[in-house]
Amino acid sequence: MLDRNRILKAPEEAARAFKSRRVDVDLSGLLDLDARWFDANREWESLRERRNSLSAEIGKKKRAGEPTEELYAEVLRINEAIEATDLRRRELDAQREERWLHLPNIPDASVPVGEDETDNVEIARVGDPPSFSFSPRPHWEIGSTLGILDFDRASRMSGARFSILLGAGARLERALISFMLDCHTTPRSHGAPYRELSVPYMVLPESLLATGQLPKFREELFHVAADDLFLIPTAEVPVTNFYRGEILEEADLPVKFVAYTACFRREAGAAGKDTRGLIRQHQFDKVELVWLSSPESSMENLELLTRDATEILERLGLPYRVISLCTGDLGFSSAKTYDVEVWLPSQGRYREISSCSNFQDFQSRRAQIRYRRSSDRKVGLLHTLNGSALAVGRTLAAILENYQTEDGSVVVPDALLPYMGGISRIQPESISSRP
Repeated sequence: MLDRNRILKAPEEAARAFKSRRVDVDLSGLLDLDARWFDANREWESLRERRNSLSAEIGKKKRAGEPTEELYAEVLRINEAIEATDLRRRELDAQREERWLHLPNIPDASVPVGEDETDNVEIARVGDPPSFSFSPRPHWEIGSTLGILDFDRASRMSGARFSILLGAGARLERALISFMLDCHTTPRSHGAPYRELSVPYMVLPESLLATGQLPKFREELFHVAADDLFLIPTAEVPVTNFYRGEILEEADLPVKFVAYTACFRREAGAAGKDTRGLIRQHQFDKVELVWLSSPESSMENLELLTRDATEILERLGLPYRVISLCTGDLGFSSAKTYDVEVWLPSQGRYREISSCSNFQDFQSRRAQIRYRRSSDRKVGLLHTLNGSALAVGRTLAAILENYQTEDGSVVVPDALLPYMGGISRIQPESISSRP
């Protein structure tokens, strides 16, 4: 949620920011709604003060033996007015709260201005795409041929956009999860290790409200209506909510968490997109990084978080690039985002495998996650950041495609060999029992 005072003090600046995001915001209507609420609230408070004053006067008159009927009658009239005014201010408050919750974050000044993804700016490109003496096949074809990836049986079980990994494919998925978690929980030269969390896969609506998925993206979520619980779309939700409503000490910042979870998304707006393969599934796995940072350090920490995400790709020997999203392509809650894209040979292009974002105080304002400054002991909102490191299914797809061989087998990257139980090359005969 945005700082209301920031918008109220500089509405023209806010309007320009929303326009750069290609978001149509009726700021004048929102500010008028706010003004009406303030007027109603002021009237409600004034009526209550008048009632308190009359009550005190009635007490004095009673003690003096003087008549109080007229004062009692006025109190009754004021009580009716208070009730009506309270109802009006509550209705106005609900309306303005709904409007405020739909406002996206304001882009940081360092974000490139642009209309859409074509205006994103490439920051870095690392590793050379592999060259093949044959036409590279897509990962879904490789996996199906090897007998380690089954979409048909998953579809019969659960419908479209689900998959089953088996044999060496399931082992490769487990190896990737363990490898990523081990990397992030091990001390490194450029910072302290992450603290691993194992979190619930279902959360209350308040948790999704805090991180910005509700109310705007409700249609993207799987909802368990009987219990009013939502399946998490990303570990960002439960991990960021770990300190919801709490105050941290500045000396303890930054807080760095890593968590592996399954994630669940309806992909309601993805009809016709990536209908084959592991790129866009209803259920998928991710290892997620979350930082809680002081405002002064959050942009520097975004660079470090992104470095931690790309380090996984480098250790796996996968070519990638980093792009800075322009204002028109920025996510709802983000003030600045770097997308990390991995090379997929079958498509001849880079595809997103991680988004590393700084939300500044957008989420912490909703979640009321604050910190106490060491210098003056004042309490303020901290900044939240997160990024995938990495999306497991997309990483697996990238390995199948980049490490495929002409005979149909797939070489296991050196970094994963300690996790693969002696499997250095995935081939059909390595599957002991095939369907």
